[in-house]
Amino acid sequence: MKRFSFLLFALLFAFGFSGCEKKPIGSVEKMHWDRDMCERCKMAISERKFAVQIIDPATGKTYKFDDLGCATLWLKEEKIPWANKAIIWITDAKTGAWIDARKAQYINDAITPMAYGFAAHTEATLPKGSTVFDYTYVVNKIEEIERENTTKIKAY
Repeated sequence: MKRFSFLLFALLFAFGFSGCEKKPIGSVEKMHWDRDMCERCKMAISERKFAVQIIDPATGKTYKFDDLGCATLWLKEEKIPWANKAIIWITDAKTGAWIDARKAQYINDAITPMAYGFAAHTEATLPKGSTVFDYTYVVNKIEEIERENTTKIKAY
Protein backbone atom coordinates (compact mmCIF):
# COMPACT_ATOMS: atom_id res chain seq x y z
CA MET A 1 0.00 0.00 0.00
CA LYS A 2 2.88 2.35 0.81
CA ARG A 3 4.38 1.68 -2.59
CA PHE A 4 1.08 2.45 -4.32
CA SER A 5 0.70 5.70 -2.35
CA PHE A 6 4.22 6.76 -3.24
CA LEU A 7 3.64 6.02 -6.94
CA LEU A 8 0.37 7.93 -6.92
CA PHE A 9 2.05 10.89 -5.21
CA ALA A 10 4.95 10.81 -7.70
CA LEU A 11 2.58 10.76 -10.69
CA LEU A 12 0.47 13.62 -9.37
CA PHE A 13 3.60 15.62 -8.60
CA ALA A 14 4.98 15.06 -12.12
CA PHE A 15 1.69 15.99 -13.81
CA GLY A 16 1.30 19.04 -11.59
CA PHE A 17 4.62 20.53 -12.59
CA SER A 18 4.41 19.61 -16.27
CA GLY A 19 1.41 21.91 -16.68
CA CYS A 20 3.05 24.89 -15.00
CA GLU A 21 5.26 25.86 -17.92
CA LYS A 22 3.89 29.00 -19.54
CA LYS A 23 4.93 30.25 -22.93
CA PRO A 24 5.26 34.00 -23.20
CA ILE A 25 2.38 35.74 -25.01
CA GLY A 26 3.39 36.39 -28.60
CA SER A 27 5.75 33.47 -29.03
CA VAL A 28 5.26 31.01 -31.86
CA GLU A 29 3.43 27.83 -30.96
CA LYS A 30 4.83 24.49 -32.12
CA MET A 31 3.26 23.37 -35.40
CA HIS A 32 2.07 19.80 -35.83
CA TRP A 33 2.55 19.59 -39.59
CA ASP A 34 -0.12 17.64 -41.45
CA ARG A 35 -2.27 17.57 -38.27
CA ASP A 36 -2.95 21.21 -37.32
CA MET A 37 -5.89 22.59 -39.27
CA CYS A 38 -6.22 26.00 -40.86
CA GLU A 39 -8.61 28.11 -38.79
CA ARG A 40 -10.39 29.40 -41.90
CA CYS A 41 -10.46 26.67 -44.55
CA LYS A 42 -9.95 23.66 -42.24
CA MET A 43 -7.25 22.13 -44.47
CA ALA A 44 -4.32 20.38 -42.81
CA ILE A 45 -1.32 22.68 -42.61
CA SER A 46 1.49 20.89 -44.39
CA GLU A 47 3.41 23.47 -46.42
CA ARG A 48 6.16 24.73 -44.14
CA LYS A 49 7.01 27.73 -46.34
CA PHE A 50 3.67 29.53 -46.11
CA ALA A 51 2.25 28.84 -42.63
CA VAL A 52 0.91 31.68 -40.49
CA GLN A 53 0.12 32.06 -36.79
CA ILE A 54 -2.01 34.87 -35.42
CA ILE A 55 -1.89 35.47 -31.68
CA ASP A 56 -4.44 37.39 -29.63
CA PRO A 57 -2.21 39.79 -27.64
CA ALA A 58 -4.61 39.88 -24.69
CA THR A 59 -5.13 36.15 -24.17
CA GLY A 60 -2.16 34.58 -25.97
CA LYS A 61 -4.51 32.26 -27.91
CA THR A 62 -2.91 31.14 -31.17
CA TYR A 63 -4.75 30.61 -34.46
CA LYS A 64 -2.99 28.71 -37.25
CA PHE A 65 -3.35 29.07 -41.03
CA ASP A 66 -2.04 27.38 -44.14
CA ASP A 67 -1.68 30.57 -46.22
CA LEU A 68 -1.45 34.31 -45.62
CA GLY A 69 -4.66 34.66 -47.64
CA CYS A 70 -6.62 32.56 -45.15
CA ALA A 71 -5.13 34.49 -42.21
CA THR A 72 -5.91 37.89 -43.73
CA LEU A 73 -9.45 36.99 -44.73
CA TRP A 74 -10.16 35.33 -41.38
CA LEU A 75 -9.29 38.55 -39.55
CA LYS A 76 -11.71 40.47 -41.77
CA GLU A 77 -14.54 37.91 -42.02
CA GLU A 78 -14.60 37.19 -38.30
CA LYS A 79 -14.42 40.93 -37.51
CA ILE A 80 -11.64 40.32 -35.00
CA PRO A 81 -11.65 43.39 -32.70
CA TRP A 82 -7.95 43.03 -31.88
CA ALA A 83 -6.86 42.63 -35.53
CA ASN A 84 -4.68 45.77 -35.54
CA LYS A 85 -2.91 44.58 -32.38
CA ALA A 86 -2.61 40.93 -33.44
CA ILE A 87 0.81 39.35 -33.34
CA ILE A 88 1.29 37.73 -36.74
CA TRP A 89 4.05 35.26 -37.58
CA ILE A 90 4.70 33.81 -41.03
CA THR A 91 7.31 31.36 -42.20
CA ASP A 92 10.11 32.58 -44.42
CA ALA A 93 9.55 30.98 -47.83
CA LYS A 94 13.21 30.04 -48.17
CA THR A 95 14.26 28.95 -44.68
CA GLY A 96 10.95 28.10 -42.98
CA ALA A 97 11.96 30.28 -40.00
CA TRP A 98 9.21 32.28 -38.30
CA ILE A 99 9.32 36.02 -39.03
CA ASP A 100 7.13 38.99 -38.15
CA ALA A 101 4.53 39.15 -40.95
CA ARG A 102 4.22 42.93 -40.71
CA LYS A 103 7.97 43.38 -41.21
CA ALA A 104 8.42 40.71 -43.88
CA GLN A 105 9.06 41.48 -47.51
CA TYR A 106 6.77 39.73 -49.98
CA ILE A 107 7.02 38.51 -53.53
CA ASN A 108 3.95 37.45 -55.48
CA ASP A 109 5.00 34.64 -57.77
CA ALA A 110 4.80 31.70 -55.36
CA ILE A 111 2.55 28.67 -55.56
CA THR A 112 0.86 28.83 -52.17
CA PRO A 113 -1.69 26.45 -50.58
CA MET A 114 -4.69 28.69 -51.28
CA ALA A 115 -3.25 30.23 -54.49
CA TYR A 116 -2.93 33.81 -53.24
CA GLY A 117 0.69 33.70 -54.39
CA PHE A 118 2.45 35.74 -51.71
CA ALA A 119 5.62 34.43 -50.10
CA ALA A 120 7.34 36.12 -47.15
CA HIS A 121 11.06 36.75 -46.90
CA THR A 122 13.57 38.61 -44.81
CA GLU A 123 15.98 40.92 -46.56
CA ALA A 124 18.61 38.17 -46.38
CA THR A 125 16.46 35.51 -48.09
CA LEU A 126 14.78 37.73 -50.69
CA PRO A 127 15.52 36.50 -54.23
CA LYS A 128 17.66 39.02 -56.13
CA GLY A 129 15.79 41.18 -58.61
CA SER A 130 12.37 40.45 -57.11
CA THR A 131 9.60 43.01 -57.01
CA VAL A 132 8.96 43.49 -53.31
CA PHE A 133 5.69 44.29 -51.55
CA ASP A 134 4.98 45.25 -47.94
CA TYR A 135 2.40 43.74 -45.60
CA THR A 136 -0.23 46.47 -46.15
CA TYR A 137 -0.08 46.08 -49.92
CA VAL A 138 -0.37 42.29 -49.63
CA VAL A 139 -3.41 42.46 -47.32
CA ASN A 140 -5.17 44.87 -49.68
CA LYS A 141 -4.32 42.72 -52.72
CA ILE A 142 -5.60 39.54 -51.03
CA GLU A 143 -8.88 41.27 -50.19
CA GLU A 144 -9.13 42.51 -53.80
CA ILE A 145 -8.50 38.99 -55.16
CA GLU A 146 -11.21 37.62 -52.86
CA ARG A 147 -13.71 40.28 -54.03
CA GLU A 148 -12.95 39.41 -57.67
CA ASN A 149 -13.35 35.69 -56.99
CA THR A 150 -16.66 36.28 -55.22
CA THR A 151 -17.91 38.40 -58.14
CA LYS A 152 -16.94 35.67 -60.64
CA ILE A 153 -18.72 33.00 -58.60
CA LYS A 154 -21.88 35.10 -58.32
CA ALA A 155 -21.81 35.80 -62.10
CA TYR A 156 -21.40 32.12 -62.87
